[in-house]
Amino acid sequence: MTPIKECLINKSTKINPVWLMRQAGRYLPEFKEIRKANPDFIKLCLNHNLAEEITLQPIKRFGFDAAIIFSDILMIPYGIGQTVEFKRNFGPSLGALELNKLESVSNEDLTEKLSPVYKLLSNLKNSNDLKNKDLIGFVGGPWTLLVYMVNKVSPKNGLSQKFFKDEVIIDEILNLLDKFIKIHIENQIKAGATIIQIFDSWAGLIQNDFDKFLYNPTISLVNHVKNLGVPVICFPR
Repeated sequence: MTPIKECLINKSTKINPVWLMRQAGRYLPEFKEIRKANPDFIKLCLNHNLAEEITLQPIKRFGFDAAIIFSDILMIPYGIGQTVEFKRNFGPSLGALELNKLESVSNEDLTEKLSPVYKLLSNLKNSNDLKNKDLIGFVGGPWTLLVYMVNKVSPKNGLSQKFFKDEVIIDEILNLLDKFIKIHIENQIKAGATIIQIFDSWAGLIQNDFDKFLYNPTISLVNHVKNLGVPVICFPR
């Protein structure tokens, strides 16, 4: 079967790509077993040995053409110092947003804090289970991360108008995210990712200013990935 990477570089292909939203997710009994024994989701994502096992579970079961790493889009807020935890039957909960602290975070700080993610990728790169297969790294889109960082919980009930009130803070966070997401992308590619996917899980909440909140931040990342010579997939939900 043709690796995904070859299908994304303007080449003709006879196969139709199929994407499973939760490739290494809640439906697999072998994943559920690990998850039950590891209730702290962030710690699980940062356990490169278990994350490697989870990443490979669907590959071993179904033989997909590519693996997507077991991680989370909220690794960026966590990596730059905002508290992130996942509560059972509730979802993600983020702590106070202290811009002065976030602005003091260096590239090296982020890289060190997220080093288990890069260790995971480097281990997977050499895995026999992924021979002739692509390895997908990913990031959250700037808009979606902005929503989580400011709203502090899942916006499944929508966003209040207060969310958009402080344009200065929003602009500062978007600038910070552009910088740190690019670092996270570079680190993943250096560690072995052959494709980068951008998840904008809450793109559907945008009602106006699409250029500001979605298009411009996304195209900045897309161009960055392309300049690094790696295909990029955008998924604005």
